[in-house]
Amino acid sequence: MEVILPIANATVAALARVSAAFNAPHARAVVFGIHIDGHLVVEGLLIAAILFQLSRKSYKPPKKPLTEKEIDELCDEWKPEPLCPPIKEGARIDTPTLECAAGPHTTIDGKEVVNFASANYLGLIGNEKIIDSCVGSVEKYGVGSCGPRGFYGTIDVHLDCEAKIAKFLGTQDSILYSYGISTIFSVIPAFCKKGDIIVADEGVHWAVQNGLQLSRSTVVYFKHNDMASLASTLEKLTHGNKRTEKIRRYIVVEAIYQNSGQVAPLDEIIRLKEKYRFRVILEESHSFGVLGKSGRGLAEHYGVPIEKIDIVTAGMGNALATDGGFCTGSVRVVDHQRLSSSGYVFSASLPPYLATAAISAVNHLEENPAVLANLRSNIALLHKELSDIPGLEIASDILSPIIFLKLKKPTSSAVADLELLEVIAEKVLKEDSVFITATKRSNLDKCRLPVGIRLFVSAGHTESDISTVSTSLKRVASSVL
Repeated sequence: MEVILPIANATVAALARVSAAFNAPHARAVVFGIHIDGHLVVEGLLIAAILFQLSRKSYKPPKKPLTEKEIDELCDEWKPEPLCPPIKEGARIDTPTLECAAGPHTTIDGKEVVNFASANYLGLIGNEKIIDSCVGSVEKYGVGSCGPRGFYGTIDVHLDCEAKIAKFLGTQDSILYSYGISTIFSVIPAFCKKGDIIVADEGVHWAVQNGLQLSRSTVVYFKHNDMASLASTLEKLTHGNKRTEKIRRYIVVEAIYQNSGQVAPLDEIIRLKEKYRFRVILEESHSFGVLGKSGRGLAEHYGVPIEKIDIVTAGMGNALATDGGFCTGSVRVVDHQRLSSSGYVFSASLPPYLATAAISAVNHLEENPAVLANLRSNIALLHKELSDIPGLEIASDILSPIIFLKLKKPTSSAVADLELLEVIAEKVLKEDSVFITATKRSNLDKCRLPVGIRLFVSAGHTESDISTVSTSLKRVASSVL
């Protein structure tokens, strides 16, 4: 400290002398009418010195190469980061394995069970005519197509299936996708881009959420199946906002919500769409072949002309008991996807026998409309039987083939709620041979609707099956809850 103090005093004194020298009358100058004194000169020199120091390359000492021993020590100490976080205890999913077709009755661990866990709405799994058509298709075309639709993967049965679906729904054209869940999350980004606005229901399932994310559009959610919330959201986005008028705007909803079993009020959605000049994308995986007088979906159910819905998508793995999906609408909508939809352009086309199965399933629905009456009768009966189940309540619509049971008194934790519901599902399977599922959601799923038990009703279920599941659920729910 004693050494530093004299140096600092000397520095201050030197600066004072320099400043005094520059402030002397002979050091002053006038440049363009501005008086330049010593302070300005000193400050200018300081700024120049700072800029010089900043522009210099930093000194880096030469690197000394590591010895073999040091390299080995570093390798021994290094611990790589895991590719994924460790699975917590209780978070592992141990699902039952089916040992035969997922019909109304199936086999699990060698034991026959009543199946309410498969979305086999029309009971077409195991249908002999559909199986025969698939056998003929396999013999003619083989199993796979080995190419995307645009690169030698288009087979005549694909075109027949697209024409059949378009004719059945009364649209101009349709397009097939190889995988049901990829249909909606390929269609949304094909039309919705960065800068567009999408107004979506907060209860949409993961595939829709994924499509919204991939689109990079501005996404605004409204309360689940709440038309007042939708109207308010549309009003806020469009009122006095001239910029909104110049960009593309979409409403994205499900006809029957997978996460709640609620039915979307399409007539009100179309009214709001026309009022605020939005386009509608409707996901119909759980309503196609179910709703409407002849199973043509939500538009037929509400009596809304199909052309008022801009884009309709659906998976074929539910009512049609096959696989793949389709999008239907105008020729312009369909043609755009043939070059711009990733799930169509880059995926191998739908195996021909699955397209044949879809055609046969639609034919069966047209020839046997009574199957819809059987389905609705079973839905109404199960609703009635489960109306007084202890600790649980029905959250789904009376017309929905998804019977969604949620806790009357949920805990503060969705994880704890799900554990309770899984205990009920496990006990029902082990003790009464009834296969049902709780709504498991991955960490990627952003839906915040209540978890529950989901039962899929089929036209193939009998009154005895419905009595069995309702009796078992009431007994187990009463003991667990």
